[in-house]
Amino acid sequence: MPDDSRERGVELGGLQETLESESYPIGHDELLEKHGDETIEMSGNTTTLADLIGPLGEDEYRDYEEVEGAIMNMVSDEAIGRKNYSDRTPPAAGEDRQDEGGPDQDDQDGQESF
Repeated sequence: MPDDSRERGVELGGLQETLESESYPIGHDELLEKHGDETIEMSGNTTTLADLIGPLGEDEYRDYEEVEGAIMNMVSDEAIGRKNYSDRTPPAAGEDRQDEGGPDQDDQDGQESF
């Protein structure tokens, strides 16, 4: 059975059901007052709803999809896990694929890739 609370590296868990059953429209401040302490997991890291969408300062959300959209827009690239990772076949002869870490990105050892 697929886990419907995980999308694009973001795990909403029970928060998804809570937000889906919320009465809409709901103001930004009211949403954060009611659910701001709820945690969201992103590739092993966690943050709160307030920390994630608090800076947006929206007036109100008309439905769950708007809240979900705000969450997905505010997650950083931490949510994707390993950058530029592919479990597909290695590059074919002559194919130019950016390695994990790529230019100007730190690799797993904290050293800049060149």
